[in-house]
Amino acid sequence: MPRLLHSGQVIVDLVMAIERLPAPGGDVLAQSASFEVGGGFNVMAAAARNGLPVVYLGRHGVGRFGDLAREAMQAEGIQLSLACSAGADTGLCVALTEACAERTFISHIGAEGELSAEDLAQVRVTAGDYLYVSGYSLLQASKAQALIDWLLAVPRSLPLMFDPGPLAASADSALMTALLPRIDIWSSNRAEALQATATLELAEALSALAGMLSPSALLVVRDGPQGCWIGQQGHHVRVPGFAVEALDSNGAGDAHAGVFIAALAAGLEPLAAARRANAAAAIAVTHRGPATAPGSAEVDALLRAH
Repeated sequence: MPRLLHSGQVIVDLVMAIERLPAPGGDVLAQSASFEVGGGFNVMAAAARNGLPVVYLGRHGVGRFGDLAREAMQAEGIQLSLACSAGADTGLCVALTEACAERTFISHIGAEGELSAEDLAQVRVTAGDYLYVSGYSLLQASKAQALIDWLLAVPRSLPLMFDPGPLAASADSALMTALLPRIDIWSSNRAEALQATATLELAEALSALAGMLSPSALLVVRDGPQGCWIGQQGHHVRVPGFAVEALDSNGAGDAHAGVFIAALAAGLEPLAAARRANAAAAIAVTHRGPATAPGSAEVDALLRAH
């Protein structure tokens, strides 16, 4: 059975709902605050809730945040590739969600920022597995090179999804140059696609991405409430989204990515997988918190209603 092998970082989010960000030096009161497991957990939870077994390849620390991370992954049935790392706790992200549903992040990396060749040598890949790589991983000096070397060594037949994230432009250019030909599925939002290609229009970004990646690579570019764009072999199609009242956009892109890859693993064609992913993201933004991806039954219900 296919699995998702996730090489990103699981961290703990301190999620706070605020009316708006304060001015520099100012202060605001939050309407709510809670600790939630997030980061790479969001994609893994979305995939697991939609029928795709998941293995977390990253490190997780000792301490209160490491305990929270492990408990959350175990509750979702996510398999841990490594034992907990001594000497460091799992990292923390302050996630501020404004009334307009926009979110702002401030992150501190912990044990999950390191990964060695020895760690990855323990991973046993099987035919049908999917690989997931986050752009955040390329920013970690104690992880990036070992991860790239491992990805280039595993069988080329295993599809690799890459989510650049908002900071991928800061990644070492040599690492990106090595990774780009290996990417089978590019998954990003509109802003990340424009940033990665230094373009101003989405049509330009889609064309530029097609030129940067393998000719057979599948492009998935999320466009907020409009849905997403699917591109392959130079052809681009918009898959419409679903109209909902958004409360919190935190984790919506991760829900989309996890459900999309679960749908592909289940045998769906890209356009059908994108429609499921759009439905999942629409449901996710109607709930507060980072890991709000729905299960397959809830996605099915929204699709039937439309």
